[in-house]
Amino acid sequence: MKVGIIGTGRLGKALAGHFTRAGHQVKVANSRGPDTLAPLVGELGENASAGTPQETADFGDVVVLAVQWDQKESAIASVSSWQGRTVLVPVNPLRETADGLEHADTGGRAPTEVVASLLPGALVVKGFNTYPAQVLAEDPVVDGGRRLVLLAGDDAAAKRKVADLADSAGFQAVDTGTLAEGGPLFDSGGPLGGPRKDLLAL
Repeated sequence: MKVGIIGTGRLGKALAGHFTRAGHQVKVANSRGPDTLAPLVGELGENASAGTPQETADFGDVVVLAVQWDQKESAIASVSSWQGRTVLVPVNPLRETADGLEHADTGGRAPTEVVASLLPGALVVKGFNTYPAQVLAEDPVVDGGRRLVLLAGDDAAAKRKVADLADSAGFQAVDTGTLAEGGPLFDSGGPLGGPRKDLLAL
């Protein structure tokens, strides 16, 4: 599968590592240009390349929006159209402050709803948001089980595509329903919301 990852912070790097090791072709992008990603591409190996956000979105069978909450609008605006694209959204409404992480104000709306509203025409799948980036980067096989990846989305084919991607990387995908049904369960602040460390399928 071809995977485009927009955002190369800890989350984007962790996912790129898993997907390249699983044999997928991965193109990464950031806001500073492809030339700045040469060290990361070298680290990821022959299955990785770098591009602009537009090139990365055009490349991917799945496009991952792996950016900070406050960067989501600018990242989304860097792609001319999201129509028909399968977009994996692992974003939580958190921002780093001098005192640690704080929740961003979503105006009373579910975080998944906020992000989906910025992606008209996209096939949005929520997932990979229940683990801290440093935990997500680890081997997903733990204590004889596999870490669960909770997924929610309105398009069954898009969810299946993301589930196949997660399973191929060693995780165990779990479909929680539509964005409205499943999203609130594991959005940050939800009953299964993260970041958690060990949701395991044994």
